[in-house]
Amino acid sequence: MLEHLLNNTDFWLAAKVLLILWAAVITSRLSRVGVEKYLRAIEESNNYDNTTRLRFVRNAINLTIVLVAGIVITYTIPALRSVAVGISAGAGVLAAFVAFTFQKAFSNIASGIFIIIFKPFRVGDVLTVSTYWGVVEDITLRHTVIKSLENRRVIIPNALISTESITNSTIHDARTCKFVEINISYESDLEKAIQIIKEESLNHPDSLDVRTEEEREEGAEVVIIRVVNLNEIGVMVRAYVWAADPITGFFMQCDLNRTLKTRLQNEGISLAYLPRALIYKQTNA
Repeated sequence: MLEHLLNNTDFWLAAKVLLILWAAVITSRLSRVGVEKYLRAIEESNNYDNTTRLRFVRNAINLTIVLVAGIVITYTIPALRSVAVGISAGAGVLAAFVAFTFQKAFSNIASGIFIIIFKPFRVGDVLTVSTYWGVVEDITLRHTVIKSLENRRVIIPNALISTESITNSTIHDARTCKFVEINISYESDLEKAIQIIKEESLNHPDSLDVRTEEEREEGAEVVIIRVVNLNEIGVMVRAYVWAADPITGFFMQCDLNRTLKTRLQNEGISLAYLPRALIYKQTNA
């Protein structure tokens, strides 16, 4: 029986296919382990450019391995090889069919390559794309993954993200200036309100001093406060407060909104609001 099995063509064919699949799996895992090890070393050094490239290369390697394994298996099995030879005879028609069918997939791959080359954003950058805001978690051959503050993953096709206007908050300088805006009533002491806003902004642990040496020598303010508008409900006061990055700035702004509301009211400063009139109409029964 063993001799019959060894002389069986189907047995050796199946063995070749299994060997090809095993080699593909091993190669994919080895490449993944190598890239992941290198990625960890790069991420520790905060080199986001190389991190982005390596993650893209990792995905490209996996796709290449799958394609090569599929081609080898196709030409290993006689029945599939005959089909492949027949299809190759109509290569022009096939190319047109594939191009039409997979045009969106090819467009995403091409856009992914352009993203890696021109680097409008990288893994780790904070992006605003359309209505989405979050941190770029991964860039694959097909799509870009953005992690939102809600810990949700937004999957955006590369072709789509390439045509959108993108706000990149960390590509050159992660420091962020947050506008902390308070509407003060006309009857309140404006100078006292400005002093309170300045004190609270300076006392926040995440507030940064971004002044240059020249500005320090000239006595420039750490937190600039301006009266930006006199509107129908009150005086709009804006504080320009700096934070280390957009996410830290968001939480700092939330903290200041809470503490300023409490302290201003405790200090006798009235916050402006739009009065509303309610009209009740009585109808005869």
